[in-house]
Amino acid sequence: MKMGDLEQRVLQLIREQGLIEGGEVLLVGVSGGPDSVCLLHILSQLRETLGASLHVAHLDHMLRGADSTADARYVSDLAQRLGTPATVERRDVGAYQQEHRLSLEEAARKVRYDFYCEVAEATGAKRIALGHTKDDQVETILMHLVRGTGLAGLRGMQLVTTWQRRGGTLLLVRPLLEVTRVEIEEYCRAHELEPRKDFSNYSPTFLRNRLRYELVPLLESYNRNISGALLRTARTAADALSFLEKHVSVAWRQVVTEQPNGLLLNSRALLSLHPSLQRHLLRRVLGQILGELTDIQLIHIEKMMDALSKPAGRRLSLPRGLVFHVGYHTCLVAKGDQDTCPFTPLEGEHGLNVPGDTVLPGWNVRANITTPGWGAEGFSERSIGPNRVSDSARRRVRPALRGRARETARRADSACLDLDESGTDLVVRGRKAGDRFQPLGMAELKKLQDFMVDAKIPRAWRDRVPLVCSPEGIVWVVGWRIAERVKVKDSTKQVLYLEFERLS
Repeated sequence: MKMGDLEQRVLQLIREQGLIEGGEVLLVGVSGGPDSVCLLHILSQLRETLGASLHVAHLDHMLRGADSTADARYVSDLAQRLGTPATVERRDVGAYQQEHRLSLEEAARKVRYDFYCEVAEATGAKRIALGHTKDDQVETILMHLVRGTGLAGLRGMQLVTTWQRRGGTLLLVRPLLEVTRVEIEEYCRAHELEPRKDFSNYSPTFLRNRLRYELVPLLESYNRNISGALLRTARTAADALSFLEKHVSVAWRQVVTEQPNGLLLNSRALLSLHPSLQRHLLRRVLGQILGELTDIQLIHIEKMMDALSKPAGRRLSLPRGLVFHVGYHTCLVAKGDQDTCPFTPLEGEHGLNVPGDTVLPGWNVRANITTPGWGAEGFSERSIGPNRVSDSARRRVRPALRGRARETARRADSACLDLDESGTDLVVRGRKAGDRFQPLGMAELKKLQDFMVDAKIPRAWRDRVPLVCSPEGIVWVVGWRIAERVKVKDSTKQVLYLEFERLS
């Protein structure tokens, strides 16, 4: 290989992929090892052609004693020799690891990238160049496969990714991602760079090292070009993922609503998607909240999908302090515990306008009276599902109650009651001690508390569930069950249609 060929290849990749823009400050993350030293040297040769100002960032992790100190000194001297300003600092990664209970690799990465963001803010840089290589890409794909992965993991590292930081986004660019480790070592020898050696890179304690020195050689005994095979798989996965992400962008508008405390998902809209789109939408949700997807694995996405089919109130803990709360018609992804009850607290009793609209705290209640078989304002199929009314009564009511509520079913709860049994003197209130009612389909009265437990209504929600009551007692536990005595029957003459629509 002629000297200068590698610089030319890197320059071509930078231009084709738009990795670096002229007129900007470009951070270069330099550990002192061969990959990052090679990267810095190549970029220093290309800086005039690229029109970029370089700034070296090196962090002493304080993990290897005198060797760490020597690494920092080497990087500082190299930057000075190449005429590049540098920021070199020390951080106690070991203490951070113990405080936050992370693996050493996770702690080092978190501290290092926080440091990069601080240097970027101080220098005005928007991008940082990192020395990841083609060999690193192969090891990353294998690591994802070992841990369990989807298409995103098979894709491996990208040429450009983002890291969320205060006040903006730091772009991570990888100009050496199509360069092998052997080529880098040859380049360093040719230019007498004498990079530092980190002997922890040979320790079998770390998974990446075991993959590099044990698994890759074993796989090569089955396929001499295993690296090429994995990289072709990565390109295919990247194409498939690009296609899916376009469809996720369309679905996002129907499923996701931004909240001050996280992202709120419409469960029904989400579950209507193909499972592949569900996975990738959930992955994007986590990425938007965290800024990047370190520590997020396929198993976490699968657990979220499984939780969607569970009763309301389910709480799932995810990496890095994220919590997935399953609600009644929605679910919330947020950092830490949040008040996820969808119902606004109700104080006192509130009379309903029958017929007419009534605005309550957190609700708009619509009441309509209709004769079975005639038109009505709307109907939620869920409200008279199995066991809610008799079959013959359902056949009479269903044609009458189509229309608008089919459009609002995802954001409203509705019920059909026998008007003669419910009456029009109705109020809405929260539960009281000693409340009882006869749930639809049951022969006897039941304590409301016992009903809520059996219905798996979360404990934190129970005081906020609206109850529609007549002078004779509870006629509807909104969102769950009407009373047996007010069900629509064959003999029903008039139907009272009630719809509770949640207000934002």
